[in-house]
Amino acid sequence: MSNWEILWDSRGVFLNGFYTTLQLFGMSAVLAFLAGCGIVFLLEGSRPRLRVPLRIFIDGMRMLPFLILAYLLYYGLPSTGIRLSAWQAGMIALVSYHGAYFAEILRGCRLTLPAGQVEAAIAQGFSMPGMYLRIVLPQLVLSARALIGNQLIILLKDTAFLVIITVRELTAAANSLSSTYFIPMEAFIVVIGFYWLISIGLEQGIKIIGRFGAKRGFNNA
Repeated sequence: MSNWEILWDSRGVFLNGFYTTLQLFGMSAVLAFLAGCGIVFLLEGSRPRLRVPLRIFIDGMRMLPFLILAYLLYYGLPSTGIRLSAWQAGMIALVSYHGAYFAEILRGCRLTLPAGQVEAAIAQGFSMPGMYLRIVLPQLVLSARALIGNQLIILLKDTAFLVIITVRELTAAANSLSSTYFIPMEAFIVVIGFYWLISIGLEQGIKIIGRFGAKRGFNNA
């Protein structure tokens, strides 16, 4: 039996890992993006006592390697009496880490928007949440779509690090089959194919957003 036939017979292991990776990526991407949007909103009109802790959080996440964060949440917290499952630790790590990056991306784009828009919205009677959701945030997302797409791909790749805390995602599936049948080359080629498949889907989604943005006057963003 060839190595590829072995992998085909073990396709259920890959499919389970692929499904787990999709779950991790989908849920963490949505939550991290929402967290980033929320942080930017709080920075928009927050007082200094709230702005400083938020900036510390963002800078702290940006300076901390993701692998160390995941390791600390799963293996370090039990020493303080807090125990998380591998899934919980992985999700918290992905959401908090990439939420900070999404916040920084949106904050950078926010600095380029004309201040007159906010003044005009307030003059028209918009509340801060309404103005942010209906005027500011759509422009930020469309303007930063390329950076957001890149960050989503980085988030996808970071799910592979969760193998160190025993999450059974794609990399764990490849490791399992590689150690059992001693076929690391073929096993990881299959994993690369799965990651490419997801990445292609992300790229197509960003292109759709880009076309939508072009219709709204963001073709030069």
